[in-house]
Amino acid sequence: MPKMKTKRAAAKRFSTTGSGKIKYKKMNLRHILTKKGPKRKRQLRGPGILSEADAPRVRKQLLPYG
Repeated sequence: MPKMKTKRAAAKRFSTTGSGKIKYKKMNLRHILTKKGPKRKRQLRGPGILSEADAPRVRKQLLPYG
C-alpha cells in the first residue's frame, strides 16, 4: 500500500500541537482593519484551537502523518 499524501492546502493552514490538538490562524485580520476595534484585533492575533468534533477529520483525512 502506498503512503497517504498530505493535503498541501491543509498543511499550510493547520498544524498540530504537542498534545495533539489542531491549531489554525483565525480569520478577519487581513484587511479592512480600521472598523475593527483594538480588542477584537488583539484577540484575533493568537492561534485558534479546532474543536474536538472537527479535529478527527482534519487529523485523519487532511494531515495523515501530522
